[in-house]
This record gives sequence, structure tokens and C-alpha cells, in this order.
Amino acid sequence: MDNINLKVKLYLENEQDKFMGIGVLWILQKVETCGSLRAATEEMGISYSKAFRMIENLESSVGVPVLERRKGGMQRSGAKLTPFGKAFIALYDDFQKNCKALLEKPFEKFSDELSALVSEHAKA
Repeated sequence: MDNINLKVKLYLENEQDKFMGIGVLWILQKVETCGSLRAATEEMGISYSKAFRMIENLESSVGVPVLERRKGGMQRSGAKLTPFGKAFIALYDDFQKNCKALLEKPFEKFSDELSALVSEHAKA
């Protein structure tokens, strides 16, 4: 069955809710390339207020700022990742990639066994 894919969603959560997942990672990576949260959200097509809440939730959960925000005028506006933010997204990105890689072989085995099962029962 070649048309089946495995989709895995990983989240970090605390007692209240999720605070880190692939969406937050993408936002932070985009802030790094765009130089502002607003530009990142516009490029990604998501609302600024939603992204802002996601970043605030992350910072509140880990207790360390991930963004350094600059305010006041065109030259000083924007945001960039803090040193912690850069290290954190690299750590999280490696973590989520490693988790997904660990599932490749079990999924291949499952897919092969499912194909055999379907073939066996389709002949009946």
C-alpha cells in the first residue's frame, strides 16, 4: 500500500496545555529569517495575535525569553531570537526529527504487513 503515509505530531505540554510543537518552531525559524514577528506571521499567513500568544505561552512555560523584541520607530522595531531561543529551536528541531526517524522502520514493517493482509483478504 504505497499511498499510506505516517503523520506524527509532537507537542510539549504542561498541566494547562501544549506550549511547543512544529508550528511554534516554524514561527521562531521565520522570525529569525524575517527579523520580526509581524513579518514572519504575514509571510506564513497566520494571525499576529495567535503567534504572539504561542510565543508568550512558550516563554511562560520554559521561564526564559526566546525572543528579544525591539520597540520604537522603524529602525528599532522587530524581533530576534535570544541566545536561548536559538539553542532551544536547534535542540527541539533535532529532537522532533530524531523522534520521527525512530518511527520509520516500525512504519515500514506495518505498511508491508498491511499490504500483505489486504492482498490476502482481497483474493477471498
